Amino acid sequence: MTTPANQQAAHLIWAHWQSGQVLSALPEACRPMTAAQGYAAQAQLPAVSGRQVVGWKIAATSANGQAHINVRGPLAGRLLSGQVFESGASVPSAGNRMRVAEPEFAFAMAQDLPPQAAPYTQQQVMNAVASLHPALEVPDSRMEPFTAAGEAQLLADNACARHFVLGPAAPDVWRDLDLSAYPVHAQVQRGSQLKYTREGTGGKVLGDPRIALTWLANQLSSLGITLQKGHVVTTGTCMVPLELQPGDSASADYGVLGSVHMVFSET
Repeated sequence: MTTPANQQAAHLIWAHWQSGQVLSALPEACRPMTAAQGYAAQAQLPAVSGRQVVGWKIAATSANGQAHINVRGPLAGRLLSGQVFESGASVPSAGNRMRVAEPEFAFAMAQDLPPQAAPYTQQQVMNAVASLHPALEVPDSRMEPFTAAGEAQLLADNACARHFVLGPAAPDVWRDLDLSAYPVHAQVQRGSQLKYTREGTGGKVLGDPRIALTWLANQLSSLGITLQKGHVVTTGTCMVPLELQPGDSASADYGVLGSVHMVFSET
């Protein structure tokens, strides 16, 4: 639903996204108070920004992540054109206060999943998937402190979406693997110097990245939104986020499924 309040909230979020400034809270006149109102404000971001929706992200797919931002469950956000990079890219650091990269399992869709009355089963959702990709999300929030913003405002803030790095498609062997137990190894470097490594598994993502993708399909269905063919869904971090400083590089190794790499630029 398009309302003046929704549009005002989206304009403010996008303006602060562009300027790198923060909000302690959206003004009362346009502040969403429920998840439905937060999603309605978020839905105005493509028109306000002039960007296309190229996919979706899921935030807070672990109990720790939900506790960190004080929400009760996962949050869906839109991936916007101009914010998505290929593996190896230099990702802007300017204005980013979170300064983390999150290794994730991302899925590209082969067919539409339109809204329907009955929930989609995991099998139905997976049958609609074209490919699996290693990925790195580089999130941020326009709210400060974002940990106190609450679910509705974080949804209006696009579930803390900012930049996203999509790795190459994995071999089809992924369909036969237990992603819930699948290990991911990540590292952060400064030039040629290794700063630290970190380990994760697909089980950190709502128990399994496939479960997270199914949740997203049904969440969109409940909102009357089609998960479209060609869209990419990144399912949430599979480990403690990788802390970055400008000039660092981050990589995540998914073994036989490939790898993804980025540089967090000085600007």
